[in-house]
Amino acid sequence: MSLGLTSLIPRRGPTRGDARAKARDDFFLRAFESGALPRMITDADGRAVHANRAFHERFDCTAGDPYEAMVAALAAGEGGRETMDRLRAAAAAGSSAHGDFPVLDGAGRRAWYAVQAHPLEASPSQDDSGFILWRIEEITARREMEQIIRDEQRKLFDFFENAPIGFYSLDGEGRFLFVNNTFAEWLGHRVEEIVGTGLRLHDLIGDELPPGTSAHVPFSDPGGVERGEAVFVARDGRRFLADITQSVVEGEDGIWTRTVVRDLSRERAMEEALERSRQRFRRIFEDAPVGIALLDQAGTLRESNGSFRAIVGRRLLDGLPLTDLVAAEDKADAQALLAAVAEGRDCAQPLEARLAGSGDRVLALYANQVGDGEGAGVAGGMVVHALDTTEQKALEVQFAQSQKMQAVGQLAGGIAHDFNNLLTAMIGFCDLLLLRFRPGEQSFADVMQIKQNANRAANLVRQLLAFSRQQTLQPKILNLTDVLAELSHLLRRLIGGNIVLDMVHGRDLGEVRGDQGQFEQVAINLAVNARDAMPEGGTLTIRTSNVARDEAERHGHELLPAGDYVLIEVVDSGVGIAKENIGRVFEPFFTTKEVGSGTGLGLATVYGIVKQTGGYIFLDSAPGAGARFSIYLPRHLATETEARADRGGGGDLRQDLSGAGTVLLVEDEDPVRMFGARALRNKGYKVLEAKSGEEALEIFSTSDEPIDLLITDVVMPRMDGPSLIMRVREQAPETRIICISGYAEEAFRKRLDSSADIHFLPKPFSLNQLAGKVKEVMRGRA
Repeated sequence: MSLGLTSLIPRRGPTRGDARAKARDDFFLRAFESGALPRMITDADGRAVHANRAFHERFDCTAGDPYEAMVAALAAGEGGRETMDRLRAAAAAGSSAHGDFPVLDGAGRRAWYAVQAHPLEASPSQDDSGFILWRIEEITARREMEQIIRDEQRKLFDFFENAPIGFYSLDGEGRFLFVNNTFAEWLGHRVEEIVGTGLRLHDLIGDELPPGTSAHVPFSDPGGVERGEAVFVARDGRRFLADITQSVVEGEDGIWTRTVVRDLSRERAMEEALERSRQRFRRIFEDAPVGIALLDQAGTLRESNGSFRAIVGRRLLDGLPLTDLVAAEDKADAQALLAAVAEGRDCAQPLEARLAGSGDRVLALYANQVGDGEGAGVAGGMVVHALDTTEQKALEVQFAQSQKMQAVGQLAGGIAHDFNNLLTAMIGFCDLLLLRFRPGEQSFADVMQIKQNANRAANLVRQLLAFSRQQTLQPKILNLTDVLAELSHLLRRLIGGNIVLDMVHGRDLGEVRGDQGQFEQVAINLAVNARDAMPEGGTLTIRTSNVARDEAERHGHELLPAGDYVLIEVVDSGVGIAKENIGRVFEPFFTTKEVGSGTGLGLATVYGIVKQTGGYIFLDSAPGAGARFSIYLPRHLATETEARADRGGGGDLRQDLSGAGTVLLVEDEDPVRMFGARALRNKGYKVLEAKSGEEALEIFSTSDEPIDLLITDVVMPRMDGPSLIMRVREQAPETRIICISGYAEEAFRKRLDSSADIHFLPKPFSLNQLAGKVKEVMRGRA
């Protein structure tokens, strides 16, 4: 529908003025029609009077009234018609009104239109109550921009309210005009409990501020400071330190602040933890028992701990190249190590280097790269750990020497074992021969001479076993005069021809109780020590004497308890011992001999044996004055029965050692087995012989009569003695057993049940010792 605007203008008769009015009306009509925005004029009831071309192009008016077309197009949504009617009613009442309407296009996109309704007064000649001018404008872009602005404002507000930093604003009286949520939460309040309640800044400050401090300033020194620190007190009494930055704005209504608050609690806690960590590292660094030094990439010392300075023997090290601390011959290796570490190569193995100007002191240097990897100063340099390995190297050399001595000892023990088998046969067959002769016959004397020399050989073998520590410990009553007399031949061979051995035996020397092999070990070790102290020859004196209870205190040894002792003094005329070494001579592995010349165990062994026997040992020496070792052994007063039992050895060949029973003798050495079998048969026993453990088991299983006693060697091929014993005990637990061996009893005891009733007879043994042991066991006497 199109109605000309002329219908709204009153008409009169044709005049010259009418022509001008018509021209004006035509101008306004063309202007109305040519507008880019849809426009329409309706009466107060919404009936269309005129709509411009843009309106018709935008709305489909072919089906009816343009107003209804506009309503249908823009107000189809919920509440749309009501809004449009509200606009029409407002304009009809003489007020302009507007509304925004969302419209979905064919593609489902939402577009926004702004509809404005303006009242138009009717001409005086018209009876209408008035007209309404409708203007329709698409505002989609504007609405989208407004939404973007609102979203950004909301984000900004959310950031401002909930940022991990506090904001507040004060007036000139210190009252809070604004606080954000974060600051309020720090204080344990809600925003509305702070703002508008009259709460002031100084009500929340925990530190006493100087008089005259402005109400809006939280610092102890207001003097124009815009940044400082203050302690706030929360509702629950918690205090927290805050960093505050604020600016003061002056306006017509007074001043107000813009203040930013940063909680320093976590930061200060981290700083304190970092400082504690630094202090802990410093303590670890300084108190470490190993030397630690920090170097730059050039290998120059920048920092070192006390242990490092003590190891190198210098107090001022900063700025000194590490290579200056090692001996000249090791500088190249030290430089190569540092270069490799600087290049990032793995250097797990330490550098063994001698310390410059210290003789033979050796350091183990471990180097690693540390820092930020940028190579700047210490942060990108190296750390060096230093260990003084001088003593370790000496111990390694001593240990190697000890291993060699152990190998020699094992060899000596093996040889001694073989000799014991030979000597057992020699002594045993001598005893069998002596049974054929009377003591007055020449042949008896000849055989006795053979036996005595065999016994001397047995003593030499026992000394070899003592040297290899494989002897069986047999504490018994000892007369040291006799022991030293028997040992003198070996001692003379040990000390050599350029040293005189002087043996001085005390009269009526008391007896002691101990293991003869161990005492011989003491004498041998002291003699060897004296020999090494007299390379040009000299005199070795071994003197024995009694020390009565009242004399012990006069010997000047405060640690010596009162009592009766037998004193053994070993005195040499050698080079003597330095004062600083006297307190260490009994330490294991301590030696002043050249590398490879000793183990450092000789005097330590002496000390251990003497203390184990219940005795005491003292050393007196000075450089160039020789050395005196004084050994005090408790004097032993034995009963006659005890003395007879301990001294029993060969015994009377004619004493009654006969017996009865079946004995299984197991021995892989034919001479020993032949002697043992003959000796026991002569004493009335039935003897079954076996050369091996396997043969013994077969005999034990097939024997027609029970076997009362098993005598077995310990060391045999294939099945040894302990294995045989366990198999026999499985078949007949009550079988009596005697083990014979040239090795120590402890060598096989650990393989058997500790509660097992198993007896031991060391080789070499005589006929009477064998027969006596068998009779003792057969009678059930341990």
